Amino acid sequence: MRKLVTMLFATIGMLAIAGVAAAADAAVAEASAAAAVKLDASSLGLALTGAAIAMAIAAFGCGIGQGLGLKAACEGVARNPEADKKLTTTLLLGLAFIESLAIYTLVISIIIIFANPFV
Repeated sequence: MRKLVTMLFATIGMLAIAGVAAAADAAVAEASAAAAVKLDASSLGLALTGAAIAMAIAAFGCGIGQGLGLKAACEGVARNPEADKKLTTTLLLGLAFIESLAIYTLVISIIIIFANPFV
């Protein structure tokens, strides 16, 4: 079941990226034909939708990862209370790495929305 959900979200993410790429390709083709370089409303909407879907998938995945990590750390402390300090340090480091993935996705989404060269 976990593999199926992972494949489903990976497919949705790739479709969102393909939509952004198609919007950019359509804008480039239109720009070469016309003097003014601007995205039409549907292409801009596709770019915004792709950025929103990418951020939603990243937030969902990071939330699942953080929840599983916290669950494992709590179980580890419950089984071996003496390893509390070691587990806490490892947990916080892991949570920071997981959260950085969501931040990278946010940066890419902001670039897609605001630094679009075709607007």
